[in-house]
Amino acid sequence: MNGVETLPSAEPALPAGVARPSRALLAAAGKAIGEHAMIRAGDRILLGLSGGKDSLSLLHVLLHLQRRSPVKFELAACTVDPQSPEYDPSPLKPYMARLGVPYFYESQPIVASADAHMRGDSFCAYCSRLRRGILYRVARENGYNVLALAQHLDDLAETFLMSAFFGGKLRTMQAHYRIDAGDLRVIRPLAYVRERQTRDFAAQAGLPVVHENCPACFAMPMQRFQMKGLLAQQEQLHPRLFASLLTAMRPLMALQTDSSAPSGEGRGDSASLSPIPSPDSGGGELPGPRSGRGDEA
Repeated sequence: MNGVETLPSAEPALPAGVARPSRALLAAAGKAIGEHAMIRAGDRILLGLSGGKDSLSLLHVLLHLQRRSPVKFELAACTVDPQSPEYDPSPLKPYMARLGVPYFYESQPIVASADAHMRGDSFCAYCSRLRRGILYRVARENGYNVLALAQHLDDLAETFLMSAFFGGKLRTMQAHYRIDAGDLRVIRPLAYVRERQTRDFAAQAGLPVVHENCPACFAMPMQRFQMKGLLAQQEQLHPRLFASLLTAMRPLMALQTDSSAPSGEGRGDSASLSPIPSPDSGGGELPGPRSGRGDEA
């Protein structure tokens, strides 16, 4: 052979501490991101980081894509600490500092507020609404235009069944939508990813998972866990169950991806099933002093 042989280019080296997700996990996340146009050039993405296996897996997926994708975007993360004695996400602070990812840590007495003020609502819905409002505020105050959440395909399937069984509607979480206020987009890059993929990756990579990060949910038999058990039972009988569910849910996931959707049509989140809407206008803030920017790396 004449000339110089061209060797395949090596993958860019990942920064120290960043784990390389499996090909299957990256492929599923990449497909969801591509099909729903989740990430655009110049986006500044804020990841909601609880410390669970799913949000930590998404952190490393986004760090990997940030390194390899021709579409350039910025990434930061925010943890909302609800001040529960069963949940301590503070070990995430030194971990995020080692990764070199800009990081915001917001501590708010959500559990105490729920005990004092929650009426006619589940703890999960109340906590989710307040956390989301805090994430919106942090994104706005620091110039981030996209909020990334780590719900996966199993979560979407459970929501789909809960909505059909108990709400009489065919709904699930949206993969990508613009909130009603119009200034932020919400994306779910793990929408095509199975929970077992994030669980396996977190274990193999030794990610510092914060366990039982929603103690109220673990303490009582909730509808979502009933749906999880039902799906697991049916998947044993029908191995392609989740592929079929994804096909069924795909039109529902994509209904509100158009950023020009009229006001009131862009909510796109399963929280709309709750009698109290999600805090699209930046609500969800508790009274009293807040932690501000917290521990930004």
